[in-house]
Amino acid sequence: MRILIVYHSDYGSTEKMAQAIAAGASASQPNCHISTKQAAETGLDDLQQADVIFFGTPVHMGSMAWQMKKLVDETSKLWMENVLEGKVGGVFATGGGLGSAGGGIEQTLISLHSNFLEHGMIVVGFPKSLPSYADAGLQWGVAARTSNHEGMPQGINESALVAARSYGAHVAAMAAHILGFDL
Repeated sequence: MRILIVYHSDYGSTEKMAQAIAAGASASQPNCHISTKQAAETGLDDLQQADVIFFGTPVHMGSMAWQMKKLVDETSKLWMENVLEGKVGGVFATGGGLGSAGGGIEQTLISLHSNFLEHGMIVVGFPKSLPSYADAGLQWGVAARTSNHEGMPQGINESALVAARSYGAHVAAMAAHILGFDL
């Protein structure tokens, strides 16, 4: 099974979350091949070759970072040919700004889900039974607050990374089951 984790990171928090998701996926499915790539360095061929795709982004003014949106827009070429149909997807985001989770984080996760669903992908959410859901989870995926109460970057905390690892393990296990890699 080939897992691709695509992200954009401004201050390193989203990158740390991507690494934690990779660690969780690897622990769950030790025989899988995992790649992490910045959105700006990800080509359409990378998406085509993956069985499982994660998209992660910081929230920018209530939505995904433009670097991730650019990649999402480029996938319309794959949509025309149903290339991503049947692949498994998961999403994650980091949010600063004001508000308990960072304004726009839920909307950002839903937007990423919407893109995957438009491609005919199978999207895996984040069940509340997983470790650290209460700290950095939403049913859509991992959502970590990465700023202080004044909206200034403070980095990602360990409980959010635990949530990311548990989500990575969960999505990888579900993908192995759905795609028949656990037989």
